[in-house]
Amino acid sequence: MSDSRLLHLDPLDNVLVTIQTLEAGDRVVIAGQAFAVPCRLTLGHKLAARDIRCGEKILKYHMPIGSATRDIAAGEHVHLHNMKSDYMDTATMQARHSLPDRLPSGKAP
Repeated sequence: MSDSRLLHLDPLDNVLVTIQTLEAGDRVVIAGQAFAVPCRLTLGHKLAARDIRCGEKILKYHMPIGSATRDIAAGEHVHLHNMKSDYMDTATMQARHSLPDRLPSGKAP
């Protein structure tokens, strides 16, 4: 059983999401084990639900949202210091693949 201040969005997710602000040093329970919150975490931040290996996909909503850039221990804050995004900027992607070279007016987009 996990802490009621954390939301496990999908049973296969390897992260839990904070549903309220947690202060550094607060104790949370993840899978029956107590952990100290490493730093102040506001709504929506992620904690590792289990150990995550370097290179492993970070799963949230049962979807990969990034990859671990180093080993992440259960209970550790999961953020840009230990993961990288796997998202491609859709605005950049659209700009590369679907915008015309010229608008009907003859001006560049």
